[in-house]
Amino acid sequence: MKILTIIGARPQIIKAAAVSRAVQNHYPDQIEEFILHTGQHYDNNMSQVFFDQLGIPQPHYNLGVGSDSHGRQTARMIDGIEEVLRSQPFDGIILYGDTNSTLAGAVAASKIHVPVFHIEAGLRSFNMAMPEEVNRIVCDQLSSICFAPTQTAVDNLRREGFMDSPATFRNGKRRRVCNCGDVMYDNSMYFASLARQHSTIMQQLGLQPGGYILATIHRDNNTDNPSRLGAILRALADIAQHDNIRIVLPLHPRTRKILDNSPSLFPSGSERLTVIPPANFFDINLLEQNAKLVMTDSGGVQKEAFFFEKPCVILRPETEWVEIVDHGAGIIADANYHRITEAYRRLVDHPVHFPHLFGDSHAAEKILQTILDY
Repeated sequence: MKILTIIGARPQIIKAAAVSRAVQNHYPDQIEEFILHTGQHYDNNMSQVFFDQLGIPQPHYNLGVGSDSHGRQTARMIDGIEEVLRSQPFDGIILYGDTNSTLAGAVAASKIHVPVFHIEAGLRSFNMAMPEEVNRIVCDQLSSICFAPTQTAVDNLRREGFMDSPATFRNGKRRRVCNCGDVMYDNSMYFASLARQHSTIMQQLGLQPGGYILATIHRDNNTDNPSRLGAILRALADIAQHDNIRIVLPLHPRTRKILDNSPSLFPSGSERLTVIPPANFFDINLLEQNAKLVMTDSGGVQKEAFFFEKPCVILRPETEWVEIVDHGAGIIADANYHRITEAYRRLVDHPVHFPHLFGDSHAAEKILQTILDY
């Protein structure tokens, strides 16, 4: 069976590692995987280093689209993906998450009747102003199999009629919904010990376990809005100063560019903010493992914090990972200075519990077996 895996952003590269590893270890004679990189993330620290570190097969195809407006970027991806899909008989296309690469793959494949298999289906923020929300909803609708990582995601799909839909695809088959667990949990567990072996980030930065906060900021509604970005940075600086704790801040290239152009956004008294370049996979994994607490606007980092049993302040107005909030392991603070500082205080002053919500670390194997059965 020939499968085309589409990746384009750093989180998708990491997620794809779990599935590629399962192909190699469990289905080498049954599945032939081809990888297409759209080039949505083209910075070496945001892309190529992950192939090198995670042992993912190098892409067979690279569209090299780079950054652009949503419309132009997606259009170029659709054109390139369709050309690849027409070049040989693929039995299906694997898509991850909610990026423009995801949307482009779903549109290109569905138009020429190649089955779409969507990993991380059913996630909802219920904020249609988020480009990611539009992407994930469209991809779910076009997918032959929706691989939901949690029961909450399954419940979202059920409410939207996916379970009872009479829709059929060209092969006459109806859509399937599978609660498979989370491939990122697979990866976090698999790579945690490797990160401890290979990463020296703790020594480089002079960090002690539990002696720092990890913060990440990358979403454009935070980085491109000076008042929001400034409020987040002020909150981080004041927390660091008040609790005499370091905050490690790996800067996304977009965030770095904005701060370089607007240095006044960095508040006074920010000496305990340790700004570093984008962290490679092993480094971020180890930083997550050893942090006292995590503050982030990344959906992936929210989950990884939960995997490593770290409380999380969510720097967004909503989250797709509502289970984290429902169980008190995360608090939505948005980019509000007072809500961020209050959420931090509540999480460090009260015990937090981390039940098993994301599967058994064998999601990738379940996904591939389901595709083979289909």
